[in-house]
Amino acid sequence: GDRIFFGSRFLSVRSTPGHTKGCTSYVADDESFVLTGDTLLIGGCGRTDFQGGSASTLFDSVQSQLFSLPPTTIVYPAHDYKGRTSSTIEKELDSNPRLGKGKTKKEFIEIMSNLNLAYPKKIDVAVPANMRCGVP
Repeated sequence: GDRIFFGSRFLSVRSTPGHTKGCTSYVADDESFVLTGDTLLIGGCGRTDFQGGSASTLFDSVQSQLFSLPPTTIVYPAHDYKGRTSSTIEKELDSNPRLGKGKTKKEFIEIMSNLNLAYPKKIDVAVPANMRCGVP
């Protein structure tokens, strides 16, 4: 996969779609940390009801690209509504109510289907613009 180099270090680029089809995570060269964007949050994950979103795809992304990292890998999500800044793969495997605790894909899809979240204003404009990097 692609790598982003800075000094003597690099980040490995991992495709982690599901929240949107363009989601990407970045893993440190020594797997000490991962920047997960909205794919994996602390005790949750990004919603999957946006354009190009898919609960099935998000589950596969997290299982294959993130939960396969060492348990001690620090997780830095894009944001957290409770002010937390990090977690670990081990903590998310053990306690994430959507994706952890041995959840099956079927259970995860059911959870995501029943979140009943309000549809964000202007999301139908924002997501396509983000996918084009803001280019009209």
